Amino acid sequence: MVGAGNAKPGPAIGQALGPLGLNMAEFCKLFNDRTKDYQKDIPLPVVLSAFSNRTFDFDVKTPPTSWYLKKCAGVDKGASQPGHSIVGAVNVKQVYEIALAKQRDANLKDIGLKQLCRTVAAQAGSMGLAVEGFDGVAAGK
Repeated sequence: MVGAGNAKPGPAIGQALGPLGLNMAEFCKLFNDRTKDYQKDIPLPVVLSAFSNRTFDFDVKTPPTSWYLKKCAGVDKGASQPGHSIVGAVNVKQVYEIALAKQRDANLKDIGLKQLCRTVAAQAGSMGLAVEGFDGVAAGK
């Protein structure tokens, strides 16, 4: 996880790239350039491929679903006892928008939008967020 537009050589990136013998400054420059259109510091998962000639390639994925849900619900963290307490709520339109955003990830592009919405709604429930506007069938219950 690297904050959008905010990669800098340091311990966090060094622990990942150092053992591979990769140039941290080059990675940071390329990452910051590739993520300049994102809001600064949005946590973005990075999948890095390192090659034997000390070159690399990386893919930047969309922010985690939990980040989207917390932002939509206006909470800092999920419930300490999911299933027993509700800390916030998201509506069905927000779930749909999150699913649309997540569908851009290469590993999720072949999953139908309806199933992605169910998955997002289920994750909201596991975080202690109510999903307003979903009936039991739509939520996968």
